[in-house]
Amino acid sequence: MLKNKHVKTTPEPTPLTELPVWQTLEAHQQRLSQVHMRDLFAADPKRFSRFSLDHAGILFDYSKNLMDDSVMSDLCALAEQRGLPDQIERMFSGETINATEGRSALHTALRNRGPSAVYVRGEDVMPDVISVLHKMRAFTDRVRGGDWVGYAGDAITDVVNIGIGGSDLGPVMAVQALAPYVKDDLRVHFVSNVDGTHIAETLRKVNPRTTLFVIVSKTFTTQETLANAHAARRWLVEQAGDEKAIAKHFVAVSTNLQAVADFGIDTDAMFGFWDWVGGRFSVWSAVGLSLALAIGIDRFEAMLEGGHEMDQHFREAPLLRNLPVLMGLLGVWYRNFIGTHSHVIAPYDQSLQRFPAYLQQLEMESNGKQVDTTAASVGYHTCPVIWGEPGTNGQHAFFQLLHQGTEVIPVDFIAPIETHNPVADQHRLLLANCFSQSEALMRGRTLGEAIDELQEQGLNDAEIEALAPFKVFPGNRPSNTLLLDQLTPKTLGALIALYEHKVFVQGVIWGVNSFDQWGVELGKKLAKTVVDELDAGLVVSSHDSSTNGLMNRVLAAIQQTP
Repeated sequence: MLKNKHVKTTPEPTPLTELPVWQTLEAHQQRLSQVHMRDLFAADPKRFSRFSLDHAGILFDYSKNLMDDSVMSDLCALAEQRGLPDQIERMFSGETINATEGRSALHTALRNRGPSAVYVRGEDVMPDVISVLHKMRAFTDRVRGGDWVGYAGDAITDVVNIGIGGSDLGPVMAVQALAPYVKDDLRVHFVSNVDGTHIAETLRKVNPRTTLFVIVSKTFTTQETLANAHAARRWLVEQAGDEKAIAKHFVAVSTNLQAVADFGIDTDAMFGFWDWVGGRFSVWSAVGLSLALAIGIDRFEAMLEGGHEMDQHFREAPLLRNLPVLMGLLGVWYRNFIGTHSHVIAPYDQSLQRFPAYLQQLEMESNGKQVDTTAASVGYHTCPVIWGEPGTNGQHAFFQLLHQGTEVIPVDFIAPIETHNPVADQHRLLLANCFSQSEALMRGRTLGEAIDELQEQGLNDAEIEALAPFKVFPGNRPSNTLLLDQLTPKTLGALIALYEHKVFVQGVIWGVNSFDQWGVELGKKLAKTVVDELDAGLVVSSHDSSTNGLMNRVLAAIQQTP
């Protein structure tokens, strides 16, 4: 059948792995497989200055990576060909980039500090965003100032945030990260696990007369959150002797007005947010209420300012001078061309102890996908496994694997130049460890260097021959170092936004929707069935033999319990 020559057809986009620049990058990998990073540094004394950027209080050093100018140029060309600049604008402009849920992804609007409007379906969302911020300010000022009192007239001394996933990981990470800014006489606790131990142990630490519960659930139907919320409710009513006490001790961050009211919470103490705010991107919204209570609304807004500053950089900077773009592209380089399977986050600041866990959700829930935005199987690897621990603890745990293991695992080192807690010379020791680990990963130690070192220690030839192979480090192990001026609300905001945008960059390259999370749904659905069957107390035979066997073992134990 002949086509009408006047009808224009849109050509199908070239699949990612068939792009000529993809083939070029594969050739770069082959070329660099014969090159050691220590030689790249020896050949270029200015490598650090050429491969580092400084913005929003963060120095990003990416010079210790298995790349050169040609690799970075072609990675940026790949980003261009995958339409990254256009996708960035689509996100900031409020377009429906979360297609499977029919939503925008506008966490950037939550921290928009300029006068510009942000439209979703033709409506400016900024008035609502500002209104919620004003409501948060009024509420947090009352609690922190002692004007919000409990059922017995006492000021609030403890805040318990009850949520899970993005309703927990962001706030708990940020409260710990900004501990030096937390109000001295206000303790903040977080309960997320449906394991009753979590809520029970928390309730043992607090006084019902002076405790405020913040229930965070967009739908107010999240199984784990509601189980813990009802446990807290029962505890408070039992202690207070009056259900009217609930309105004094519970507030909600939700969009479900009726469910919140049915729980007994005064809907005037309900803080809303929007369907264009994904859970793992929601710490900037009223989901961060516990954080704002802890550090005060001015510092909370300083965090928003840091995020906004990184947003503007991401939106405006050229690709080759753009921190989130470079971080994202280097991740693609390692995952798809070098063949790495995981990525370590190593914050050299104890305050950032929950940052690796926060990034686990941010990255793996966003890009842990095997189907692209056209519903086709991707045919290549997407998100790596994200893991880590604070340094120097990690050095005495898993760094052995990083240095001498059989796999290459990229590392992000994160450290502040200035500490909030100067104890003798310990911060200098901390930084020395951070810098030396990245150098050791890059340089390694040759057999000749190991032999020389053992000779200096006075070992004889037989001892050296026996021991030297064990002291060889291959090196050529990549890392980024992110050096913060100091860990403040503003630099934390910039750091979080940096990683958010890095994830988006990788999602665009891989062609996946970084803003849905259908992979969490099936287990939740099955759990409801399992709960009903356990409650029924009858022998179970409706599942596979393993699940049946496990459930029946539990049911037998329950029946034997006096």
